[in-house]
Parts: sequence; structure tokens; C-alpha cells
Amino acid sequence: MPFADGVARLMGLRGRQVVVLASGDPFWFGAGAVLARRLSRGEWRAFPGRATFSLAAARLGWPLERTACLGLHAAPLARLRPQMAQGQRLIVLLRDGAAVAELCDYLVAQGFGATGLTVMECLGGPRERLTESCAEALADKSFAAPVCVALEVAGQGAVLPLASGRPDSWFDNDGQITKRPIRALTLSALAPRPGEHLWDIGGGSGSIGIEWLLADPSLSATTIEPRADRAARIAGNAARLGVERLQVVTGAAPAALDQLPPPDAVFVGGGLGPELLAHLVRHPGGPRLVANAVTLETEALLVAAQAEHGGDLLRVALSSVAPIGPKRGWKSAYPVVQWRWAR
Repeated sequence: MPFADGVARLMGLRGRQVVVLASGDPFWFGAGAVLARRLSRGEWRAFPGRATFSLAAARLGWPLERTACLGLHAAPLARLRPQMAQGQRLIVLLRDGAAVAELCDYLVAQGFGATGLTVMECLGGPRERLTESCAEALADKSFAAPVCVALEVAGQGAVLPLASGRPDSWFDNDGQITKRPIRALTLSALAPRPGEHLWDIGGGSGSIGIEWLLADPSLSATTIEPRADRAARIAGNAARLGVERLQVVTGAAPAALDQLPPPDAVFVGGGLGPELLAHLVRHPGGPRLVANAVTLETEALLVAAQAEHGGDLLRVALSSVAPIGPKRGWKSAYPVVQWRWAR
């Protein structure tokens, strides 16, 4: 420990005959993928053992194909957040025995203290022990490593919806946020595909980049935000919703785009001007581009861009119910013009 130091020592033995002993299946939240990335295919062979997840499922009688399996021994507990819904089953790996109490505290704080837990210590060995309880009653007990925990989620905590266009209340913001209905339309226009990378320019609250990442674990994203306070808020929102892999860059586009991973899709939610638009249209990768406009000046820019480059223009005008004295009426929001373009 730390694991990275051991990897460096191992690479120093490259060219010799070396055995690495790792627990369970090295390619299921194990050391195998980390080492294989640093070695050529012909340099190594792997002999997987019984994975902790398989041992846990065998004790519980749970079908693994319908059970979420997460490695939280080196990842934040917030990775659980998208999975937290009544009746869901999860098996999670934890760092050590003390992390069980941290898990319980997290579940209670999220409103899922009634979640049933089975704590499994030293699975498959002579010191194996299983303890059943619920999160709100287990925090004061001690456990030994290696340890994993099976969860059957229960409680009245808020559940994060699966569809794009989550309620605005999930995102801490200062008013600079792509509102829920427009966000759903925007994610639909961006059309994320497995393995793709997004640039979210003018992040605001980070809602577009975060929802992009929530769509699939293979996706990645970079949010570019000129204001440092908003950039910090974006990082906090991403961490709280379990997608801390969102890369947050503080800076203004197009200058801040240099050296970033190339995008497959780009969203511009604010700060669009002629220079940035020309930069994105000329981008060598030819990413899909979606831009939203509220002001007349930006709308005119998108109308001209569509006339020159093609693509689709969509104008969205939404109204919601608001009080008018003792009665109610429709209150219109600013219309949004959206341009979707692909080379």
C-alpha cells in the first residue's frame, strides 16, 4: 500500500519471470486490468480464481446477472447513488472493515437506513463470517478485511430517475442551469453512444455533462466553465451523483479546448460566439454539435449557421402554470432555439 507503488516496483522487474498473487478474479474490479494496460499481450498470462461476487452470490442465492456489482474499495460511496431504489440488490467490495460503518452512515444520510445488509468477512476462508442487519443498526459493529457487503435497498430516500431530464432539484445551481424539459431534448439531440466523449461548453451546474455520464458507464465527458465558483459546484454535483469521472476545466472556450480529449459530441449551453462556432465547425474530428440559444443575438448566429452548414433547427416555447391573483394562468418561459449539426 498504496497499490500504485507496488505497480511501479513490479514494472521494475519487467523481463524477468514474476508471479503476482491477487485475490479472486483479477479482471473483475481487480489488479489484472491495471497491470495488463502496462504490458504487451505476450508478456503475461492470467489464472483467475473465484471472484468475491461469485462467492457472495453463492451464499445468498442471488442471480448475478440481475445484481449490481460495484468495487468501492478504491472509489467513493457516491457511486451507489444511481443504484439506490427500493428493492434493488447490490454487492459491493469495500476497502476494509472500517468502511462498513462509513457505508451505513452514507445509506442513512441518503434516507435508506432501512436497507438490509449482509456483511461477509473473509469469504471462502476459515475465518468466513456473515452478519445480517440493516444500515441504521450496524454502524457501531466492527468487521475484519477482506470484506464485502450485500444490500437490499429499502427506505424513503429520493430515487434518481433513469431517464434524461432529471428534476432540477438534483443539481445545486445558482440559476444557471439547463432546465429539465430542455435538458431532456438536448440529451436526445446529443444522442450518446457507447464509449463516446462529450464536451459540455459553458457548464453552469454541469447538468448536461452529468446526465450524459449517467446514461452509460462507458461514456466520458469534459465540462468547460469560465467561472471558478461554478466549476467547483459542477465537480460537487458530479461527485454527489456518482459520476466523479467528469473532467471539469476552468476556462473560456475556445482557448480552454486545447489539449482536451477529442470529442464525439459537443454541447454549447452558453457563451457561443462567432469565433467559438467557427472553431467547432472546423474541428478535425467532426463531432456532433448541439447548441442552445435564448438571446436574439445567439439565435441569429444559429440561424445563419444552419443556412450555411445545414443541420436541424428547433424552436421550443414552454409555459407553466403560475398564479394570477386568486386564479391561475400560463406563464411563458423564454423560447429556446436549438441547432443540431453533424458533418
